[in-house]
Amino acid sequence: MIIGHDIAGIREDAEGRSTIDVVNPADGSVIASVVAGSPADVDRAVAAAADAFGSWSTTPMAQRIVHVEALAEGLARHRERLAATLSAEMGSPIAFARSAQVGVAIADLARLVDAARAHVERESVSNSLVVSEPVGVVAAITPWNFPLHQIMLKVGAAILAGCTVVLKPSEVAPLNAAIVGDILREIGLPAGVVNIVHGDGAGVGSPLVAHPGVDMVTFTGSRGVGESVARAAAATIKKVALELGGKSAAIVLDDAPLEDSVRSVLASCFANAGQTCAAQTRVLVPADMLDAWQDAAITVAAGWAPGDPGVEATATGPVASVLQQERVRGHIATAIAEGARVLTGGLDIVEPTAGGAYVQPTIFTDVTPEMQIFHEEVFGPVLTITPYATVDEAVDLANDSVYGLSGGVWSSDPRRALDVALRMRTGTVGINGAGLDVGAPFGGYKQSGIGRECGVHGFEEFLELKSVMGAAALIDDLRDRLQTRNTADTNQ
Repeated sequence: MIIGHDIAGIREDAEGRSTIDVVNPADGSVIASVVAGSPADVDRAVAAAADAFGSWSTTPMAQRIVHVEALAEGLARHRERLAATLSAEMGSPIAFARSAQVGVAIADLARLVDAARAHVERESVSNSLVVSEPVGVVAAITPWNFPLHQIMLKVGAAILAGCTVVLKPSEVAPLNAAIVGDILREIGLPAGVVNIVHGDGAGVGSPLVAHPGVDMVTFTGSRGVGESVARAAAATIKKVALELGGKSAAIVLDDAPLEDSVRSVLASCFANAGQTCAAQTRVLVPADMLDAWQDAAITVAAGWAPGDPGVEATATGPVASVLQQERVRGHIATAIAEGARVLTGGLDIVEPTAGGAYVQPTIFTDVTPEMQIFHEEVFGPVLTITPYATVDEAVDLANDSVYGLSGGVWSSDPRRALDVALRMRTGTVGINGAGLDVGAPFGGYKQSGIGRECGVHGFEEFLELKSVMGAAALIDDLRDRLQTRNTADTNQ
């Protein structure tokens, strides 16, 4: 099966085109191929988005919401198909794919719709009328680790805001995006509002970011590629939103419940085979709790043994590709060479399914800030343990990173945990195991990115503000006219 682009509402013929194979990381088999897009394909997709922008940007919010709610219903209707596809193309265990990969994507859209409904398009500020308007044509570049979640955060927010989109999904895991294209046709989204161009960074990503017809780039991926995206977008002064890497720390305070903290931290680190940008991959433990915490971690880690991702009970599948397997194993080898001690896991090969790109969930201790493993994002199931003497030292260690995406604090006293959380230089912090809240803003400090996704703040990334000076007195009249128009559109 070869899948073509979705441009102007049409799935294009892939015959005779160069292709990119999609490989199942559980066994190395080729499960499909997608067209390897070119700058000419990007030109056509951007033109389609630009053509659709005039009518879509003036479509009343009530109608945009109807389309996005229909998209969410389509994801729910195709949940099993999407889960099976995600599991096959990037190795996510099937139960996790169903609940987290697809379930979270549906929840993303629900919270974005809430934000759109509550949005005030026109307001009086000082002596001016302030109007929010869509940015324009958006280039959305999404990753392979939570591909559907990221597509919904970007595409859902953009089209609710009145923007049109050219989506470049990861070439590692593009098949779920093709299903999204099918759903968009099912629900009758106007042609050109969302266009999907398959391909790699050189053929599609770079020309899309640099395209003069693109008004905004939203990118999720590595810090290094994010820098390249920002540099390329700067040539035309595009708006840029970047969600990049992380090396998030969990601080276990001396009154933390031992078993709960261990289970929560390991779940954060090992879920999705460690391929989560916000994973808590550094745990900071009081020195007098170290032995007990490590013993409990070894026991809990046994439940994260790799398995066939197609089996419902599997907790850890393969990483997304052989290339990713090599990268993760390289980090493990470097940590061992620098003196980190393996508590469990390591470099021994495991293959629950023959030919799979598996990595053993690995826990290191004796890790110090001088080691690469303390600072570099592994993006695999690898946890480091570092002891501390005082809470001030723990906060300093947590903040000793170029990243600032996420983190966690554990304590039997939630107020004490909050005090520590407020000292951490990260965009999100979970107290006592609290996880992602898709209604709250998600994004990072420092080199973890620019801008926010999810909920109100994620929706507002796709808006521009216009001040009409001297028009504040007219806002009531404008609000009445807008309300009358929206009521009429809803009743049609």
